[in-house]
Amino acid sequence: MDIATLILERIPSHATAIGGLTMGADGATFITAGVAATRGRSLNAFSVRKEVKDHGAGGRIAGVLEPGDKVVITEDTVTRGTSLLEAAHVVRDYGAEVVMLFAVVDRGGTVSAMAAAEGIAFDALFTARDLGFSDEAS
Repeated sequence: MDIATLILERIPSHATAIGGLTMGADGATFITAGVAATRGRSLNAFSVRKEVKDHGAGGRIAGVLEPGDKVVITEDTVTRGTSLLEAAHVVRDYGAEVVMLFAVVDRGGTVSAMAAAEGIAFDALFTARDLGFSDEAS
């Protein structure tokens, strides 16, 4: 089974968008949205830029995100969770609702506690231990 299918099986069915801080989120974001489309599920896909652009449309959001979207913020690997939360704050400020933080690999740092403190669900496909590594927090 591919990563995008595994992600689709774990994110809420009511989610309408997926994205996160570029570049760490881009792979999981866009392949998951693409696979979802082939299965009849529409997920807007976007990246959160690290800083505001001074040309083009500007802003920190690149791609498709609508105010009111129910968003899964994703990342390839996380330890502390600061990238996930930075993206979540940008998305909230944009007018969308963050329904989950999601990582492909959780290295075992503080992300779970940080997500809980923000009142946001967190999940990951794999932990460092699943892949034969010790947790970062150890």
